[in-house]
Amino acid sequence: MQLTVYFFLGCSVFLASGYNSFSKSMETIGKKQYQVQHGSCSYTFLLPETDNCRSSTSYVSNAVQRDAPLDYDDSVQRLQLLENIMENNTQWLMKVLNQTTRLELQLLEHSLSTNKLERQISDQTNEITKLQEKNSFLEKRVLEMEDKHTLQLKSIKDEKDQLQVLVARQNSIIEELEKQLVTATVNNSVLQKQQHDLMETVHNLLTMISTPNSAKNNFIAKEEQISFKDCAEAFKSGLTTSGIYTLTVPNTAQEKKAYCDMETGGGGWTIIQRREDGSVDFHRTWKEYKMGFGDPAGEYWLGNEFVSQLTNQKRYVLKIHLKDWEGNEAYSLYEHFSLASEEQKYRIYLKGLTGTAGKISSISQPGNDFSTKDADNDKCICKCSQMLTGGWWFDACGPSNLNGMYYPLRQNNNKFNGIKWYYWKGSGYSLKATTMMIRPADS
Repeated sequence: MQLTVYFFLGCSVFLASGYNSFSKSMETIGKKQYQVQHGSCSYTFLLPETDNCRSSTSYVSNAVQRDAPLDYDDSVQRLQLLENIMENNTQWLMKVLNQTTRLELQLLEHSLSTNKLERQISDQTNEITKLQEKNSFLEKRVLEMEDKHTLQLKSIKDEKDQLQVLVARQNSIIEELEKQLVTATVNNSVLQKQQHDLMETVHNLLTMISTPNSAKNNFIAKEEQISFKDCAEAFKSGLTTSGIYTLTVPNTAQEKKAYCDMETGGGGWTIIQRREDGSVDFHRTWKEYKMGFGDPAGEYWLGNEFVSQLTNQKRYVLKIHLKDWEGNEAYSLYEHFSLASEEQKYRIYLKGLTGTAGKISSISQPGNDFSTKDADNDKCICKCSQMLTGGWWFDACGPSNLNGMYYPLRQNNNKFNGIKWYYWKGSGYSLKATTMMIRPADS
């Protein structure tokens, strides 16, 4: 910025000889301009022409010659005034210069501040631009990842659907094979039973020929189907051979065929359940479990009604004998066993557990109601009898079910609907054989 200031100085008349040099210098200056540079500003001084002042000077000089003392004093006063004016002008000029310097400094500071602010704005603009670019990049990456994950989820869903179809097909094939296997097992069991019956008949005939009269009488008693209250009563009467006996339902004239174990633990055991080969279907109705089903010579269920009436006459003990597919055997013995009436859903009561098939009872305590596929009395909304098959004292599908599906060797693992006794073999192991037997506690 360039600031030009013009100063106009008036003419002065000098009469004294001491000021002749000043007059001459004024004459030599004429119309010349004097310029002073101060920072970015310049100051120009314009002096008057000397010609305009000559006549006045001459006049003053003549006046001095005519009245010298008076004009000299007047010239000195005028010179003094001029000097005062020059000094005032100089002071004013210095003030102008100082003020100009301050303005320049302020303008410079403002310019620097403006430049700094512009740089800051520029930096922030660059940062915002970078952030926007980074945000755009991240949004692009997120969209790419979403697309990728969507494709992966779709692929996984397709694979899951294919696996489900494959599993359904395999399950159908497995079920069909299991049915064929069960049919084959049943046929084989029937043949084995026929062979066993034939061998037993031959054995009995040979026994009649070669044994004393007491044994013959025992055999004859069985053939004549002498009726007893339970197997313990038959054992006390002298019949000590294990086999099928005729029992009388308490308080009725109805008779019931049952298998009596006259050898285990002192004899006199009434068998109320037996599983050994899968020849009998145990997925039965409430009425069938009430009245009993199967063959006492093989697999069968004696009947809840008969057992309920029998165990409410006196105190009975229950022994459960178990066999696995590796040749191991175990048992659970309950010192007090009874079944409630049909009105009470044949609820089971057990007390005093001992034995080798687990320190904890695999039949849930306290006693539970009996359930079948057509009578759901368990504590689960899933209907345990339909899911696990068979009739049993289910809790919430509980740790045991000796009336489940029969699975042969090498197919008996991971079968949760099989013949289960949790606290001996776990929840997925299906046993080879089971026997449930009772007798009076005082036998």
